[in-house]
Amino acid sequence: MPIYEYECLNCENKFESIQKITDKPLETCPSCSGKVKKLVSNCSFQLKGTGWYVTDYANKSKNTEGGEKEKREKKKDQKASDKAESKVKSSEKTSEKAVNQ
Repeated sequence: MPIYEYECLNCENKFESIQKITDKPLETCPSCSGKVKKLVSNCSFQLKGTGWYVTDYANKSKNTEGGEKEKREKKKDQKASDKAESKVKSSEKTSEKAVNQ
């Protein structure tokens, strides 16, 4: 539930109240029963890190540590598959030479 901040117009008392979004705003001060106004205050909720924007979410490999790691792993996998292909090709050539002789 959100925390709302109020200020009394009579005694200038500032206080907070935990209320549902659907609750009506408070109208009286708990200290002096004077009229209160709702204040606009900074919230403590922050979104940090990557993945909170469409550009970050859509392309993880762009400008992120995880993306750089992912790129390195792809290169490593590509090198391994290239080596495996070259071994297969060289063994095919060797078996062709044996058959031709």
